[in-house]
Amino acid sequence: MEFPKKNLETLWAPWRVEYFQRDHQSNHDFLLEAAHSSDDAAHLVVTRRKNAFLILNKYPYTTGHLMAVPYRKTAEMSDLSEEEALDLWNLAIHAQRLLKAVVHAHGFNLGLNLGAAGGAGTDDHLHLHIVPRWENDQNFMPLLAGVRIIPNGLEQLYQELLHYQEKGLSIFSS
Repeated sequence: MEFPKKNLETLWAPWRVEYFQRDHQSNHDFLLEAAHSSDDAAHLVVTRRKNAFLILNKYPYTTGHLMAVPYRKTAEMSDLSEEEALDLWNLAIHAQRLLKAVVHAHGFNLGLNLGAAGGAGTDDHLHLHIVPRWENDQNFMPLLAGVRIIPNGLEQLYQELLHYQEKGLSIFSS
């Protein structure tokens, strides 16, 4: 009996259709929309500071993928004020503390994809990615099948992040 590989090559992920239908249309700026919204839950905004905010990535590389984003839309790091740059890095520290508590991350990848050539999906509004990692997290799925598995739902994870943040896992004073 032959293994039915053709039946396993497609993973059903209907939530991804939103990515193609709305967030990546040329006239929709989801980061700027989240920056100016007062409905944090609708945009999955975890924390707001004076110059930047922390948002849960709707289309994550892995569970708990967060982004620190300046309110002011700019594509260039050199355009950031000192205060904006400081808020981005403080949000990255805050994100790491939250993710260690909530998803028990062992390590992190932090990075900026600047410009389309640098891999930015949104190249006109820079954002700092905070991606949790775990020891031995490269299992057979991404290596052999070329797919990632995201075990948590975004809403559940968002609520857990808010819960731990309210318990005082913040580097910020209120």
